[in-house]
Amino acid sequence: MSHVYWILILNLWILKATSLQSGSRTVLREIGSGGGGSDPKDYGVELNATNFDGVLKDTPATYAIVEFFAHWCPACRNYKPHYEKVARLFNGPDAVHPGIILMTRVDCALKINTGLCDKFSVSHYPMLFWGPPTKFSTGWKPNQEKSEIREVDNWRTAELLLNWINKQIGSSYGLDDEKFENEQLPSNISDPGQIAQAIYDVEEATATAFDIILEQKMIKSKTRASLIKFLQLLVAHHPSQRCRKGSAEVLVNFDEFCPLDMWSSDKHDVPTSNLKEVLHDFQICGKEVPRGYWMFCRGSRNETRGFSCGLWVLMHSLSVRIEDGESQFAFTSICDFIHNFFICEECRQHFYEMCSRVTSPFKKSRDFALWLWSAHNEINDRLMKEEASLKTGDPKFPKIIWPPKQLCPSCYHLQGPKDKGTNQIDWDQNEVFKFLMSYYGNTLISLYKGKGVLADDRANATLDDLVTSTNAVVVPIGAAFAIAIASCMFGALACYWRSRQKSRKYYHQPYYLKNI
Repeated sequence: MSHVYWILILNLWILKATSLQSGSRTVLREIGSGGGGSDPKDYGVELNATNFDGVLKDTPATYAIVEFFAHWCPACRNYKPHYEKVARLFNGPDAVHPGIILMTRVDCALKINTGLCDKFSVSHYPMLFWGPPTKFSTGWKPNQEKSEIREVDNWRTAELLLNWINKQIGSSYGLDDEKFENEQLPSNISDPGQIAQAIYDVEEATATAFDIILEQKMIKSKTRASLIKFLQLLVAHHPSQRCRKGSAEVLVNFDEFCPLDMWSSDKHDVPTSNLKEVLHDFQICGKEVPRGYWMFCRGSRNETRGFSCGLWVLMHSLSVRIEDGESQFAFTSICDFIHNFFICEECRQHFYEMCSRVTSPFKKSRDFALWLWSAHNEINDRLMKEEASLKTGDPKFPKIIWPPKQLCPSCYHLQGPKDKGTNQIDWDQNEVFKFLMSYYGNTLISLYKGKGVLADDRANATLDDLVTSTNAVVVPIGAAFAIAIASCMFGALACYWRSRQKSRKYYHQPYYLKNI
C-alpha cells in the first residue's frame, strides 16, 4: 500500500478528530454566551448525539441535569420556562451559582438523537436525569443497580425542581437569588483540595489576558519579543492542555500575522489595529474555554478577585513546572509580560520594581518559585493595609500572608507573624517549596485527571509541543528537543504530500484537497 494512501488516511483521521473535538466543546462557548439555543434568554444548553459526551466531559460543573424532550410536545413547551428559570441560576456568564450544575436539553424528536435517547430508555416527555457529568456517557436503564445517574422524580415546576436539587446537594438556593447574594462561598484556606477547581480559572485568566492585549492594541514592535517568550513558556508549561495547544497554535502562526517588519517604514499599509480580527481564529486557550466560571477565584463582590487571582495562580503554576535550566527564562518572561501587558499601571510598576531588584540570574527552579511566592506576599502585605484603611477589600477573602498555617503548619518555624507582616515570620523555605510544588502542581490538575481530560496527553503530545522557533527568541530548553522532532516530522510529511500531489497534476481535485 502506497505511502500517499497512508498519509491521506492520517490527515482524514486528524481532521475527523479535530472536528469532533471542536463540536463537542462549541457548546461550552454557548454557555459563556448565555444560552444553548438561538434565543439569547435560553440558559439550558441544547446538546445532540455528536457533542453530548464531549460537553459533559469538559464542563467544570460538579453535577449535570439532562432534560430529554420533543419539540412537538405541548407539555415540553409548557415546561421549558420552568426549566429555564432554574437553569439561569447555574448556566452562563451571569450565573448566580456557577460551576455547580450544568443544565442541558436533548431533543429526542430529531433523528440524530434517536440512539442517544434510546441509550437512556426515554419512555415519556419530558424526562430528566441527574448525576456527575462524566457518568452520562454510560446511559441509563430502569432498575439499573449501582448507577450514578438518577431520574429526577419531582420536577413539574421550577420550585419543585430547585427543591429537589437542594435536597441532593444540601443547598438552599432560591429562584430569586441574585449574583453574589445569598451565596455560601467556601473558604479557600481550610481545604487544600479547592485549588483543583482553579484549573478553569487559570484558563479563563489566560484567555482574558490575551483579550485585553488585543482590545488595547498592546502588541507593538517593542513588546512583540516579550509576548513570544511568554507564549513559549505557556506552550511548554501551562497546566491546561487546551491552553498549551492554543498557545502553540498562536505561536507557530505568529510570524505570519505579526511579522517582525510590521512596523517598518515601508509597511504603513499594515493596520496593527486589525490584529484582533486576524487573531480571531487563534485564541489562546481554544475557542471553547469556559467563561464567567470563576470558581476558586470567585469573590463575594463583582469587582474582587477573579482575573487577578487567576493570573497569580497561573504564574505560580508555571513556576513549579519549569526545569532548573529554564528558571531565568521563566523569570524574565513573566516580568516582561507583566511590564508590557498588565494594564493596571500601579500594579505593573510595583511588580517590575520587584523584578529589577533581582541582581543575579536564577539557576534553580526552586529559587524562582520562592522568589515569586515572596513577591506575592510582599504585594499582599502592602494591599492588605490599603484595603483595610479604604475598606475596598473582599470581606470574605481579605488579603493574607500565604500560605496560612491552616494549609501548611510545617512552613512556619515559630508562632507566626505578630503584625500580619511577612517579615515577622520565620519561614521554613524548604517546606514552603514543598507546599508550592504540591499545591500549584499536582493538586491543581487533579480535577482534570479525575475527569479524564488528560487521558489522551500521550496521543496529543506532538500537538502540545508543536511550536517553532521564531526570529525573536529561542524556545525554552525543556521543550526544544520535542519541538525539533515534531517540526521535522510534520514538515517532512507536509512536503512529501504536497510534492506527490503536484506531480500527479490533479486539475479537478475536491475543494477540501486543494488547500492541503
